[in-house]
Amino acid sequence: MNFTVREATESDYPAVGAVLTAAHGGRTVSAADLKASAEKTRTHPKGLHLAQWVAETRGEIVGFAGVVQWAGSHHPDRYNTTLAVPPQFGRQGIGTALAETVQAHLQGRGVQEVLAAAKENEPYAVAFLERRGFTELEREFANILHMADLVPLAVSLPAGYRLTSLQDFRAEVGEERALEAFRATFNEARADEPRQIPAQPYSMDDIRAYLKHPTFFPEGIWLAVTPSGMTQSGEVAALTELWQDLGDPQRLSTGLTGTARAHRRRGLALALKVAALERAQRRGIRQVITHNASVNVPMLAINEKLGFRPEPADIQMRWGAICSKSLAKVMQEASKGQKV
Repeated sequence: MNFTVREATESDYPAVGAVLTAAHGGRTVSAADLKASAEKTRTHPKGLHLAQWVAETRGEIVGFAGVVQWAGSHHPDRYNTTLAVPPQFGRQGIGTALAETVQAHLQGRGVQEVLAAAKENEPYAVAFLERRGFTELEREFANILHMADLVPLAVSLPAGYRLTSLQDFRAEVGEERALEAFRATFNEARADEPRQIPAQPYSMDDIRAYLKHPTFFPEGIWLAVTPSGMTQSGEVAALTELWQDLGDPQRLSTGLTGTARAHRRRGLALALKVAALERAQRRGIRQVITHNASVNVPMLAINEKLGFRPEPADIQMRWGAICSKSLAKVMQEASKGQKV
């Protein structure tokens, strides 16, 4: 097949979404999803990098490759890559050409570490990455809950905590105080979440950007808050998140669920997750999707208890590695709220 590789534009996103959907055989990827993700990356206060290409033949897009930096695990020399070719166009050199384009681009930027993923039920994709020097890092499951299968659990917040949405909490205590309280627990929960790539702390600028994403669901972030009379009035003890799906108004994705260290082992995370899912069910939501690393055993157990069922795992793979001294410096600067 004769094809060319060129930089992608926003006008390509409908076709790119179709390529990604067909290549991975899973959740539909819409042009709106791609546009929102690109906008988030390009406008992020960290100055994140984004580059995208398409393979095209006779005006038809038959492959896609992308390079992006993620805010939550950001390091200036770490990049995440995506490469997709629909099955009907496989084994014709398209994937190889796109991979070579990505490689040349990253070498020009002095890359130290590259992350990619392949489905465990697609051994050819795993082998493609292994031939290019990638090795397995960890496995992540997409767990799907059909809301008709939600298991009713009689759980509630223990005495001394109250349930509120982030939206209402901001109105109650003020924007700055609410976001700082949210950020403190958000960072602490992410820091202790089992993962191979360390979570980088979010600054206040990061949090503001995070909550301006087009998929932000104002009614989807729920908090367990300490009332007056405890150590700190209005402390966010735990949180859980649901995010909109731009391609399907009846589907949501989960974000972080976690508890501040001082408030753990009291059932807060489970109670919050149940409350959020029950409210979503009453709003007519049909499906909720969550992603969990295989090493995150506590959250996998909670999701299974609620009725989530795992899809084939994504094998997270890595080429190269960030030296620990360099990474520690970046995380230290981020924890102080500096832009990096």
